[in-house]
Amino acid sequence: MNITELARILKITPQELHDYLPQLGFDIGQKAIKIDSSIANKIIRDWPRLKREIDLKKKAESEKKETQTDTDKTSNKKTITISNYINVRDFATMSELPVNSILSVLMKNGIFVSLNEKIDFDTAWLVGSELGLEVKQKQGDEEGEKVNKLKEILSAEDKSDMKPRPPVIVVMGHVDHGKTKLLDTIRTAHVVEGEAGGITQHIGAYQAKHKEQILTFIDTPGHEAFTAMRSRGAKIADVAILVVAADDGVKPQTVEAYRIIEAAQIPFIVAINKIDKPEANIEKTKQELANQLKVMPEDWGGKTVCVPISARDGIGIDDLLDMVLLIAEAEAENIKSNPNASAIGTIIESHIDKGSGPVATILVQNGTLKISDQLMFNNINIGRVRNLKDYRGGAINSASPATPVQIIGLKAMPEVGDIIEVGEGEKIKFKNIKSSAASASSQIASVSDSDENIKKINVIIKSDVLGSAEAIEESLIKLNSNEIKVKIIHKGLGNISDGDIKRAEASKSSILGFNVKTPPNIQELARERNVEIKTYNIIYDLINDIKDQIKLLVKPVYKRVDLGELKVLAIFKTEKNGQIIGGKIISGKVESRASAEIIRNQVMIANGKIAGLQSGKQEVKVVAEGQECGMQYEGEPVIKVGDVLKFYNEIEISNKP
Repeated sequence: MNITELARILKITPQELHDYLPQLGFDIGQKAIKIDSSIANKIIRDWPRLKREIDLKKKAESEKKETQTDTDKTSNKKTITISNYINVRDFATMSELPVNSILSVLMKNGIFVSLNEKIDFDTAWLVGSELGLEVKQKQGDEEGEKVNKLKEILSAEDKSDMKPRPPVIVVMGHVDHGKTKLLDTIRTAHVVEGEAGGITQHIGAYQAKHKEQILTFIDTPGHEAFTAMRSRGAKIADVAILVVAADDGVKPQTVEAYRIIEAAQIPFIVAINKIDKPEANIEKTKQELANQLKVMPEDWGGKTVCVPISARDGIGIDDLLDMVLLIAEAEAENIKSNPNASAIGTIIESHIDKGSGPVATILVQNGTLKISDQLMFNNINIGRVRNLKDYRGGAINSASPATPVQIIGLKAMPEVGDIIEVGEGEKIKFKNIKSSAASASSQIASVSDSDENIKKINVIIKSDVLGSAEAIEESLIKLNSNEIKVKIIHKGLGNISDGDIKRAEASKSSILGFNVKTPPNIQELARERNVEIKTYNIIYDLINDIKDQIKLLVKPVYKRVDLGELKVLAIFKTEKNGQIIGGKIISGKVESRASAEIIRNQVMIANGKIAGLQSGKQEVKVVAEGQECGMQYEGEPVIKVGDVLKFYNEIEISNKP
């Protein structure tokens, strides 16, 4: 049989057949044009099995080559160390990357900067992660000094004191792919026994139970906060769930979430959500994961577990949690802590409460936190635990490892990602405490911030460049007075995200965007959460809007400025709400729209306003001393010939932003 004919039967090219035959044990040479009929028939009969063997061999070789390539890339990955801020030009020079590549990644994330403008560390880290660069915080910075604090404390613990604790799971993914719905479904279907009823308040975390195992879920306020936790040395989670919608596939935020998970070096599972939708395509989603993220699903011969689910209908949720427990079991040696040690943990949410002052949610990661414990940040005392509340709002006396708990009694408001310890610390005037150097806009609230006599406008600033954010911040702070303060809860770069919405909702803030966009799904989320978003491209418009808010909140103070007097010589017309009169200016002047007091026998009997002036049959704005004029008076029509009108204006002299 001709080689060409056999290739046609097998639906491959003659050259492919020449390449395959040696692998099948039939080495007839590359130049052969015929093959023995009995051998050809054997190949045809066994072809499905032989083809599978060849495909598996090729796949194994390909994966080996890819693994080697990834290893080479990792081993050759360049590392740079930067401070809290760096301009784009210096970043490009240090990283030895093309400036255009850096600017392209920044623009893709909604950050538009020039070569000489600065970006913060978290932004630089994100750029580096997309360009195969490892970006580290400079040691000696306030942040760099505590990067490995938690790791050092845990490694110093006596291993015999370490006990298993609940695994901590973080759920990440594109904003509208169903993260919140998944968390809600898990929470309602797997409530811990004895905890009947719904959750009464949101504290950024909760616990669920599956197969007698407690699981702690962290509802992080967006990728930005999780990045902050990672950059500040907080290994906050043991397992990650990457949510990808089966009807939408891999999106930019999916890529960002995966890179953050990868940088945190934690195991993860892919939850392919929304399989209930008619347009859902699970295989296509897996293909995008493989092509765009190099994440090979387990059923395709890879190592990544992909679980199809419907958070809306509750399909596949138990399977997903089974896989979480399986990973936690494999990582059991790393999921331990010492419940008898002094407590240490990471802040996952914080805000100012009108009645309680600074309130923070901490995930206890080692030790047990108790009421009356003194707390410190960077060896500075920030208050005493006055009350503890669990994720359902119930009062508790202590919180063991992997337990999220809300703390009341702080003198200063820590930031998301800050590592807090039990200890006396240095006691100083906490109004000067800076909770974290990573965010220059952070303002620590003192007890006086809760003074009900001081009105506050809470805002979150998102801008295209750091310089704009700083200019806006500086302008807003100048508007502060003893009666009202503009409090900047957070400022950051890039388009408005779901994390900004959650942060604004928790702190009762409005979001001010400058030269950034608000995606449609974020606008919808803002409407659901009743969060106000305003975007601008002129800083003065933004500042003027805040000035208008201040005017509404603060009662203005006016000063009276006297203008002059007129003696009434004639009454031309009297109506229900006013009169038309004539007279002579006997001192000073009169202006149109001035206020007027009616004086009779040296007693004021009424007042009103001058709606119009005429002199010499012409409309005028001002009439001076010695001149006669006619005027339209608005007010109670009581003026008589011989009365004197005293004119004045009221000028706002204080609380004017």
